[in-house]
Amino acid sequence: MNISSNITSNTLLNNKGVSPIKPMYTEKLTKDEVKEIKEQIVQNSNAFTFNSTNIQVGIFQEKDDFLSDYEEFQSFLKDIGYGGKSIAELSQDEAAELVSEDGFFGIKQTSERIANFVINGANGNENLLRAGREGMLEGFKQAEEIWGGELPEISQKTMSLATEIVDKAMTDLGFSIIDKSI
Repeated sequence: MNISSNITSNTLLNNKGVSPIKPMYTEKLTKDEVKEIKEQIVQNSNAFTFNSTNIQVGIFQEKDDFLSDYEEFQSFLKDIGYGGKSIAELSQDEAAELVSEDGFFGIKQTSERIANFVINGANGNENLLRAGREGMLEGFKQAEEIWGGELPEISQKTMSLATEIVDKAMTDLGFSIIDKSI
């Protein structure tokens, strides 16, 4: 099975020879297939969070540093609906507007994209929601490692809000935020 959000990521690109996902509700899944789906949701959530966080951080970097990552982000930007001016060509004011409170890469919109990716991917399944949440947090942790420590405040607030949104969705669906299987 292969679940993909069309996100360019080395971990997602290495899924060769994987069978396509079975149509929902038409065939029963084996335990191995369910395990594989869960692992892919963790990977996809991880990659989505990692890429989203890196865009926020990249806007604040010097353009020369950011240009080295530019090509990798192009398909990701398109996938999440960004159709604005090239990130590398933004003026300081334009970049500030994109990460402002109401900006496309601001805390609110970015956290909603991350959380909705997890929530929609889980389709109301508790185990998949937990797996997506886990992948989301892991992607944030990896971004911190690459950054070399704590990420900027905007990324911290984005991750906090995304986690709150996923947690609220879980409680709204009647699931405890605490994973009792641990």
